[in-house]
Amino acid sequence: MNQAARRIGRSLALVLPVVLVLSGTLAVTAVPWAPRSGTQMLTASAEQAAAPGDRPRAPHEVVRDRLVAELQREDPGVALTGLQKEIARRPSLARHCTSIARALGRAAVEKYGPARAHAYSRPVCDTSFAAGVADAR
Repeated sequence: MNQAARRIGRSLALVLPVVLVLSGTLAVTAVPWAPRSGTQMLTASAEQAAAPGDRPRAPHEVVRDRLVAELQREDPGVALTGLQKEIARRPSLARHCTSIARALGRAAVEKYGPARAHAYSRPVCDTSFAAGVADAR
């Protein structure tokens, strides 16, 4: 009796994963969004799609442009504080922090020159602002 149960268990252990994988694969190919020959499915926003050159801007690009404009109106210290607040408010932007801080550093050099722009450096995003100042020299 014990041998028969063990044999059935081993057979199920080998066959069941294969059955599950095949049934999952067949289920995924049968959904309506899978590409089919001769038909084309459009998303709900296809009519409002932008032209290839008019792609929507990523959130980090919007933040970068806003902070650079703020730097032009105020000073780099205000823009860096804005960057710190924005990263604290939206942690998903943290991976773009270095590129934004570098852009702020380059913009500060354009506005103030390298010596004065360097005076605004602070440890935001691993001193990327200072690296942006150094890049623009």
